[in-house]
Amino acid sequence: MYDPDPPFRPVRRRNGYLPLEDLGLIGDGTTAALVGLDGSIPWMCLPRFDSEPLFCGILDRGRGGHFTVAPDGLTEARQWYASDTGVLVTDLRTPDGVVRLTDALTLRPGADLTDDAPAGRAELVRSARVLSGRVRLRADLEPRGGAQARSLFGGVEVRPHRQPGLRLHLRGDRPLDGLRNSYDLRQGDRLDLVLSWGRFHRHHRFDADAVLSATGEAWRRWMARCTYDGPEESLVRRAAITLKMCDDWADGSLVAAPSSSLPAPIGGIRNWDYRYTWIRDAAFAVFALRRIGFPGEADAFLGWVLDAFEQSGRPRIMYTPDGSPVPDEVVDPGLEGYQGSAPVRWGNGATGQRQHDVYGEILDCADQWLLAGGEIQPALWSRLAGLADRAATAWRRPDQGIWEVRNEGGAFTYSAGLCHVALDRAVRIAERHGLPGRVDRWRACAGELRDLILNGSWDEDARTLSVRLSGGGALDACLLALPLRGVVPVDHPRMVATTAAVADRLSAGDGLLHRYLHDESPDGLPGEEGAFLLCSFWLVDNLAGQGRLDEAEELYASLCARAGSTGLLPEQIHPSTGEFMGNFPQAFSHIGVIASGVNLARARARTGGR
Repeated sequence: MYDPDPPFRPVRRRNGYLPLEDLGLIGDGTTAALVGLDGSIPWMCLPRFDSEPLFCGILDRGRGGHFTVAPDGLTEARQWYASDTGVLVTDLRTPDGVVRLTDALTLRPGADLTDDAPAGRAELVRSARVLSGRVRLRADLEPRGGAQARSLFGGVEVRPHRQPGLRLHLRGDRPLDGLRNSYDLRQGDRLDLVLSWGRFHRHHRFDADAVLSATGEAWRRWMARCTYDGPEESLVRRAAITLKMCDDWADGSLVAAPSSSLPAPIGGIRNWDYRYTWIRDAAFAVFALRRIGFPGEADAFLGWVLDAFEQSGRPRIMYTPDGSPVPDEVVDPGLEGYQGSAPVRWGNGATGQRQHDVYGEILDCADQWLLAGGEIQPALWSRLAGLADRAATAWRRPDQGIWEVRNEGGAFTYSAGLCHVALDRAVRIAERHGLPGRVDRWRACAGELRDLILNGSWDEDARTLSVRLSGGGALDACLLALPLRGVVPVDHPRMVATTAAVADRLSAGDGLLHRYLHDESPDGLPGEEGAFLLCSFWLVDNLAGQGRLDEAEELYASLCARAGSTGLLPEQIHPSTGEFMGNFPQAFSHIGVIASGVNLARARARTGGR
């Protein structure tokens, strides 16, 4: 549970690895790092989110590398964020003393995080201060594959063997002897370290307090714009910051997660690289952030989507943060995987899949862009209109669907629903702005698709819409997103029945939902998985829309209570143990926190607060 002032707890490991729940996130809009409850940084990619990892000890404790600042004899720790910031604080306790470690990927003084420009300083600051007693403090920097180190400019130049073009500089307020250092410190003593890349500071004074203060102030200025007033306010505010740390501030894109290959479940092979931008994720994020006071981020995402579409020559389901094609998926045999869960993958094999929902996502983004006051040039509109034409027939062909199955796929109801979205948004845009297009045909096809979804996929015996247009009664929690995209009314009798069926048949217990049942809907991969958090937030939205507000609020509170003490959420939850699974932190889950909170607040307001 999110706790801005958490108690100390034992530092635990499972098969030699920290639980995902015991990792915090820091970021600067260009890259991000995971900081462990034990003072380690077992994950950071440089110079960007999707670059080669400098540290990936989370994927191999022996060979992955890390940057650890921690006292010998560590027994307990606690971790929290400075209020309304991305500055992370970890208190580390030994039998003989307590050390406070403050970590941040730092920001420029006076940085405006609403500006579409880099705000980071290309540096990581780690500031340790002894609160009580005496400690022997270790500071070990170990890139994956090792590094060459030499004294330079009052610090240490670091040349990682795996990234010879990456020039790092480690400086401190105490002497550094290579990459492994230790210091005997007592109450009041401190150790300030800065790891920088991209430039060296030969004559630049390093003041950790000033840099950390400026970073915190930049975050708080950004958060002052948050307008959210609803349930779980502190967690919603934290979710907004988490999404911002998954955002490429210069390009406007949003990575699905800043990590790769974290398994769902442990020991399985469902390990994917999520350090890329999915069009559907951006569409959901835009809708959520705009509703809590961040229209600038929403507009940046929308602009990025349209730029990426225009430049790529065809609609892709995902891109790198700068809008380039995602690299081919490869397996890394040099890493054992989190808790021994191989394979570790870089790149993503789903990038070339056929997913018909991309038509709806792009045209929905275009519609939101125009509603926000944007403009679309005739050449771009011509290509968007062409997407609508394709959406009118694309749904007839099998695709891999929203969950990117690794088999031949099928004619999925959700994919047809997003083709309906493409047609509906094209009609809106053309009529509102007087643009040319096959408007009558688009409108007619959209109506036919809605009827097909409500009737063709309906299974009378199972009393539910089905995952496939052909019916059959097999369920998928993505059906809960159809009302959210305006495909079918949330209170339509068949949607009400489908909501009940999903809540019953896909239940993983305690309000958690499986995406689908693998025996009913094979996805081409062996093994099972955990409960997918976003699906439960979709259930909250449907319950609220169907007038079951008390149930919706109770479910929402239970989901929010599953956040870690720093307010972070994973992709999936283990139904039996509650452990975090899958890539972490997951943007989709934090989008759910925000969107469902807004929906509940508005629904409660309509009832007069009863």
